[in-house]
Amino acid sequence: MPLTSGPKVVLQNNTNKNWIKDRGLRKLNLGIGFMLSASATSGYCASMINGLLVLPEFNKFLGGLETNTRGLIIAAVSLGSFLSFIPGSYIADNLGRRICVAIGSTLVIIAGIIQVTTQNHWIFFGARVLAGIGVGISQTAAPLLITESAHPRQRQAFTGLYNALWFIGSITSASIGFAGLWVAGSWSWKLPCLLQIFYPIFQIIGLLFVPESPRWLVSRDRKEEGMAILAKYHSNGDETDELVVDEFYQICKSINAEADVDSRRWSSFFKTRGDMHRLAICVLLGFMQEWAGNGVVSYYLAPILQSVGIYNASHQAAINISMQVWNLMFAVGGAMAADRYGRRKLWLIATTLMLIYLAAATTMSGLFSELGVLEAGIAVVPMLFLFCAGYDMAYMPLFIAYPAEILPFQLRAKGLAVTLTTDSLACFINQFMNPVAFAALHWRYFIVYLGCLMVFLVLFYLFFPETKGLSLEEVARIFEDKDKGRTYEVETPSSGGSQELFAFPKSQA
Repeated sequence: MPLTSGPKVVLQNNTNKNWIKDRGLRKLNLGIGFMLSASATSGYCASMINGLLVLPEFNKFLGGLETNTRGLIIAAVSLGSFLSFIPGSYIADNLGRRICVAIGSTLVIIAGIIQVTTQNHWIFFGARVLAGIGVGISQTAAPLLITESAHPRQRQAFTGLYNALWFIGSITSASIGFAGLWVAGSWSWKLPCLLQIFYPIFQIIGLLFVPESPRWLVSRDRKEEGMAILAKYHSNGDETDELVVDEFYQICKSINAEADVDSRRWSSFFKTRGDMHRLAICVLLGFMQEWAGNGVVSYYLAPILQSVGIYNASHQAAINISMQVWNLMFAVGGAMAADRYGRRKLWLIATTLMLIYLAAATTMSGLFSELGVLEAGIAVVPMLFLFCAGYDMAYMPLFIAYPAEILPFQLRAKGLAVTLTTDSLACFINQFMNPVAFAALHWRYFIVYLGCLMVFLVLFYLFFPETKGLSLEEVARIFEDKDKGRTYEVETPSSGGSQELFAFPKSQA
């Protein structure tokens, strides 16, 4: 439900319309660009095992292991991530966003090196758990650092891009695994393990450019440092800049208000209806991300390809890479569309499209399975691609961006940890159930996810408010339905007077 707004107030901002001309924004955006690789790290580590399992040398390495032990090794990264999100929120809140990212990325680098050098199955398992812990800690802090540091007129684009770039990691992983089919010896699987360190190194490089979150600094009573960072990166060093002064005022007002009610505790989620609403959204998003049908679609792709005569492993791998590239294109497009059209509208449109395409895939699958109509079986593949396009448009870019926006500062790390932990739990349940349920129900199992999508559509319509064009502090006030304020424009010296670059409600003094 988008907020209504009153008359606009123009705020001067000492930046150029083209950010590349601003020294502060160049450095900040370069650091944020490197920080986006935290999502690619997650995509790489999560997808790597799929590529390893088709390599003969890796299966030789796992040879002789019981099925349960193999399953533990496969699920190790997910296990590590699940265990790390809540501790990661404490690190991010108490030591800072930058230190949290540094710890997480360093752990992934260490884990990658251990996986390459060990010949022991249990050490390999432990290293994969360590990689998952590192990914989880980085995932908890990196989007917060991006959200809380970015310039207001660029924040929503960056937060939307964050989770969309998960597919960069999955594409890299799939491509390296594909290349491993032609590499002789144990390096066919060791090379993908070693290259886990690639994106975490990017994160560490990014820390050389991106500052600590000014909101975190203010929360630690380091207001002078917070103001200096806002001025340096958002107005080329001008501490009297109208936008920077207003940003700083909003941050101080919001954090001081939260501190008055001791809102750092987990119990704060249950103090007001607004905070319970936020918590419900955080939990719902974790389950929605995994129960929208995407899991069973990825499981069903390989059997469908085999059913239409595509048995060659390299051909299947090529199609899988093509789907990952397809996913990336629509996820990035969705991130850009969310900034222009709004989160709520994008979710409603995407979920409706997913319902249509999954219903079509269900019908085609039934015709193929029950009546043997080959053309219907072939038609399932493009329906699945179109279904994934709908999922990528909204569910991928908004999964991290939305909870990071709706949560007040003191609950932001904890709320994001709740979303990520719930997602890991839902993913585990999904991975456990899908093979069993699909074997029993076949194409009819799709109907379960059609029902889920119908429920999600209602939930998005009723309970997910619009956040387009709002500052973090103003988004936080939506849930309390107060202090809606006025909308205002950011006017830069080169914007030509009244050209609107950014607008959101202004706080009332």
